[in-house]
Amino acid sequence: MRPDNGTAMEYPIYQVDAFTSQRFHGNPAAVVITDTWLPADVMLAVAAENNLAETAFIVRSGERFGIRWFTPTVEMDLCGHATLASAHVLFEHDYARGDRVDFTYVGGTLSVARDGGRLVLDFPSRPAARTNAEAELGAALGAMPIEAHAAKAQMAVYAAEKDIRALEPDMTAVKKLAGYGLIATAPGNDCDFVSRFFAPQSGVAEDPVTGSAHCTLIPYWSKRLGRTRLHARQLSARGGELWCEDLGERVKIGGYAASYLVGKITV
Repeated sequence: MRPDNGTAMEYPIYQVDAFTSQRFHGNPAAVVITDTWLPADVMLAVAAENNLAETAFIVRSGERFGIRWFTPTVEMDLCGHATLASAHVLFEHDYARGDRVDFTYVGGTLSVARDGGRLVLDFPSRPAARTNAEAELGAALGAMPIEAHAAKAQMAVYAAEKDIRALEPDMTAVKKLAGYGLIATAPGNDCDFVSRFFAPQSGVAEDPVTGSAHCTLIPYWSKRLGRTRLHARQLSARGGELWCEDLGERVKIGGYAASYLVGKITV
């Protein structure tokens, strides 16, 4: 890093495609590494400039790394794909030692461990409660679900994968819903379950692959299918694949990551 014009500084930035082994698939996230936290309005401005679903900011604190996540419009309290992308950067560029990295965030501690070629997130479980909002969610998604649930995000359950693929949501209606977004899910044809995630209220119309949504999806599908280990796909245009495990109060979410960009930003 170096000063520029007396006040500006340069910081390393990386862009990684998360929950995929192939570039141009999965969910792209930016990762910015700094020595101390930048002001929140500056981090939000950087995220808006990047114009990706999430930008993660990382600050080293002893053997752990502080992490914060921003969409182009708001700071988030949890983000899976940008955490996976951050761990990938820390491992690949020798910021972290060993096969595990611990992150501190507003909710406590998150860890990411290497498991062969995959990275596995250890995240809090966010089980949903059944609601009677089928009509409201159906109006927002353009098709009536068979069940409605709510946690940090709303969740609509459908009968089949084809129903999820066919959804054409009304983003104005979705934006008015409570929570930070709307999950749509159904049994998968070649996996245990599929999903899509819409979050215009958080500045992202459709998120390509959403780790935090799986904090709600995993306990639901684990209970419904009677198994703790699950294989999932997110059916966005870019697509993503996740290997999941229900641990009760925690969930594990595994996936691959592919590096795309290494550079510097001036702030």
